[in-house]
Amino acid sequence: HYRPDPKSRTAREIAWLIVREEIVLADGLEKGTLEWAELPAPATIKEILDGYDRHHENLAKRLQAIDAARWERRVPFKFQGQEIMNESGYDNAWCFLLDIIHHRGQLSTYLRPMGSTVPQIYGPSADEPM
Repeated sequence: HYRPDPKSRTAREIAWLIVREEIVLADGLEKGTLEWAELPAPATIKEILDGYDRHHENLAKRLQAIDAARWERRVPFKFQGQEIMNESGYDNAWCFLLDIIHHRGQLSTYLRPMGSTVPQIYGPSADEPM
């Protein structure tokens, strides 16, 4: 359970966060309110990957089915019962996407210390040159 610092999340927790963000975004845009609740990560990376595989395609279809008016109007985002943002559906989706990209970047920095290689992401890496 690699964690670069005691205050950092483990790789498993970050992977779960990415899955949860997609679920919370689709659920929230459908309901008209995004509500974040911290849920413990499944016990294994395999369970997280299986969950992603199970949910991702359906979530993409649900997001595509949301009408334009919902995307355009404000959708409050709440954490622990407190509203922390109140932006359009579009802006919330962008924030979630950028946060997912950020967490993917975090995971890429965990790979080498965990004994793996770093793949090309936006271009070559030291492990996968062009």
